[in-house]
Amino acid sequence: MKQYLDLCRHVLENGTVKNDRTNTGTISVFGYQMHFDLNQGFPLLTTKRVYMKGIIHELLWFIKGETNIRYLVENEVNIWNEWPYEKYKQSNDYQGESLEDYVEKIKNNQEFAKIHGELGPVYGKQWRNFNGVDQLAELVNNLKNDPDSRRLLISSWNPPELKSMALPPCHMLMQFYVADGKLSCQLYQRSADIFLGVPFNIASYSLLTMMLAQVTGLKVGNFVHTLGDAHIYSNHLEQIKIQFDRSARELPIMKLNPDIKSIEDFKYEDFELIGYNPHKGIKGKVAV
Repeated sequence: MKQYLDLCRHVLENGTVKNDRTNTGTISVFGYQMHFDLNQGFPLLTTKRVYMKGIIHELLWFIKGETNIRYLVENEVNIWNEWPYEKYKQSNDYQGESLEDYVEKIKNNQEFAKIHGELGPVYGKQWRNFNGVDQLAELVNNLKNDPDSRRLLISSWNPPELKSMALPPCHMLMQFYVADGKLSCQLYQRSADIFLGVPFNIASYSLLTMMLAQVTGLKVGNFVHTLGDAHIYSNHLEQIKIQFDRSARELPIMKLNPDIKSIEDFKYEDFELIGYNPHKGIKGKVAV
């Protein structure tokens, strides 16, 4: 995917070496934008395998308004585990369990998960209950009834609740735009982990745009990804460079079950990824 590789090169050639909250260190630029025509294939990175199952389940989890990792863990999605685990280690209930032991407890003990699997009022809470406002429901209604509005927005950045979140939202504001019967989305992401997070985010919000288009009777347009602090962690530099030696392959096609007419009715089985032929995966450690 040329847009992604261009971003990587831009950061490596123009970035500033900076420290960060995790003390890992980054190379960073401020302000970058990518455009993806969703009619030209589904923008899923091909220079490494991306975990599409995780993307779909996380997105369904957001839509449900959930903030506990148990649903994700039960579906073999482990991208959020480190944050509540670090919090659990500071509690009086911690008995020296490894991350793997903790995840098994989340999966098999509902009461334990209820107490120690909670992330606070993160994305799903803000999408479905932002100080009493169901932003997602309002967005769907406005796309159907007022598609020319300039207020087709969802924000996850809720200042009074930030301190209660395991991680303040990185992908924090989306705006939708309808023209010629096509739905486009622009995402503003304040903090962008280019190796691990950005490929996930591109696919997730592109898929959300497709889902919203279907349930509102629109066709798909573009996904515009605007990044604030776009950074490559110092322990991901080799992983990024490996991808420069790999040729980008043809984008896959994502098909949605056409019978689904409500955003809340989608299930994992309603998505079919066709023709995804990426290079093999590349591992990298998440900075917590």
